[in-house]
Amino acid sequence: MKVFVVVLKQIQKAAVCSRRWVSSCARGGPSPLRDRTLIVGSSRELVQSLGGQVEVRAAFITEQEEEAFLRELEPGLKKKRYEYDHWDHAIHGYRETERVTWGAACEEVLNRVRSVAFPDGSPLLGPVHILDLDKTGYIKAHIDSVKFCGSTIAGLCLLSDSVMRLVKEDSNKEWLDLLLPRRSLYILRDQARYSFTHEILKDEESVFNGQRVLRQRRISVICRNLPG
Repeated sequence: MKVFVVVLKQIQKAAVCSRRWVSSCARGGPSPLRDRTLIVGSSRELVQSLGGQVEVRAAFITEQEEEAFLRELEPGLKKKRYEYDHWDHAIHGYRETERVTWGAACEEVLNRVRSVAFPDGSPLLGPVHILDLDKTGYIKAHIDSVKFCGSTIAGLCLLSDSVMRLVKEDSNKEWLDLLLPRRSLYILRDQARYSFTHEILKDEESVFNGQRVLRQRRISVICRNLPG
């Protein structure tokens, strides 16, 4: 299958630092083009048509901000066991929780997420969803129920790089792969939310544009707006 690669967003230097490319990022020099390619798809037309509905913003948070989230989340997560049977069979090897109150550092980051992902005045779902995937965990292809969340979902990616795959619900020949580097933010809106399934690939299937992306334990911090 021929793959078309389109750079959807110019990001700052060293933004995509996966394990394969960490040496080029660490030098601090100009990033090669491949380091700024975070979304690939089955056709140029599909990637362009979803350009405003699918975003990946690499290096959205700093190492210190990631550490602030982990300090707040780890004590509660450690009290939970990883589960392997989700109520709708969509997730394997996970722990999850919700959080309403945050310390100042995390709240500042979440306000930044809300400002870039959601329109001004958009009513947001109050609790922030926390999903902790074990190294062997994964999210199966699914479409979130419109009963529980609205047109936009935005997630911070902690601890690990990963690959998200979107596939057109009525045509599996139409797809996008998103490289989600550690400490990145992804945003899905509108048609990308309702007409495409999304999934996080298993470690053994975690390949982006022909290159292996090693999966470790991954925590996502997810904000949603309310159904319209």
